[in-house]
Parts: sequence; C-alpha cells; structure tokens
Amino acid sequence: MPVMDKYNLILDSLQSLLENQNIQTISVSEIAQTAGIAKGSIYYYFPSKDAIVEALVERSYSSSIETAKRLAKQTHIPPFTRMALIFQACRNSSSEFLKQNNAANYSSIQEQTILHHKYLRYIISELKPVLTEIIRQGIESGEISFEHPGSLAEIVLLVLTVKIDNTLIPSTREEIEQTILALISLLEKGTENPKGSLNFLTLPIS
Repeated sequence: MPVMDKYNLILDSLQSLLENQNIQTISVSEIAQTAGIAKGSIYYYFPSKDAIVEALVERSYSSSIETAKRLAKQTHIPPFTRMALIFQACRNSSSEFLKQNNAANYSSIQEQTILHHKYLRYIISELKPVLTEIIRQGIESGEISFEHPGSLAEIVLLVLTVKIDNTLIPSTREEIEQTILALISLLEKGTENPKGSLNFLTLPIS
C-alpha cells in the first residue's frame, strides 16, 4: 500500500472511531485494528495518538488554509486585500469545523474541547507566518506603518478565531460584527490608515 494511502487510512480509521467513541478511550491498538494494519505500522507514521488527532484536524481544515496561503503570496495584490483573504480563510475554516463538529457524535463536552483547541492552534500557527509576511511587505512598501508585524498578526488572528468561531465566547451576530469593526478600527489607527478605509475587511456573519 502506498505511503499516503496508509497514512490516510489511519486518519480515516480514527475519524470512524470518533463517531461512536470518546477520543480519550480510543487506543492506538483500536485504530490499527480498524485500519486493518499492525499496531507497529501506526508508529511508522505517527509518534502518538495525539499526533494522529492533530493530523486529522489538519487534514479536515487544510483546504481553505492552503487556498489563503497561495493567494496571500501574490504580492501584486495590495497587502490589506490579502489580509482580507486571511479573514475569509478563518471564516471558511471555522464554518467547516462547526459543520463537522455538529455532524459528529462526540460523547462529551471535554472531547469537543480537546478537538477544538487543536483546531484553533492549527489555524493560528498556520496563518500567523502568512499574515506576518503580508504585514511586513506592507511596511516595506509604505502602505502599513507598524513596528511589530508578528505581534499584530497574532492579535488579529486571536480575535478572528475566537469571535468568528463563536464557541469559546458565544456571542450574538451583532456582537461579533461590533468586535470585527472594533478590530478594523484598531488596525486603521495602528497602521495609520484613514478611518473607514479598511471596512472592506468586514465579513458577512452568518
């Protein structure tokens, strides 16, 4: 069996087990048995069950992230337009997470929380370098005035993932919209852009 086929078979097997079992009770042996492979084969691809869970999260939500990365590298597009792509990637990945999470038969709130934390960590860790580079390029071109691109990128992503995701701090649609507008206002002030000039970053909240 090709390497990637077995890799995905392991992830498929964990996903199948999660439909009826608590993530904390699933063992590597059960994953191997479901996949129809030897337990030792699992460790060729993953050092632990936790690593399998993280890989499953990454596979489930990587599509919109990879799209954002490709588009964000197009330096002929203005930096704030590319930042809007990052905003949209957060929204798309959050929508996909919530759709899959609601469809799954997770047996406890704790289980949902474990997967949710892994999801948020994945989104922020993947998009922070991309957004940091966009801001850095904007600084070099004179379109953005800010001294710490990495810190600004992290602040933006933390606000977006928490508010757009809307599970850690449940909010009404109006509250989410107000938070996003406040973030945009801070971006305008912090990057010395005119008031209202970055309103195009606003996302429709469903």
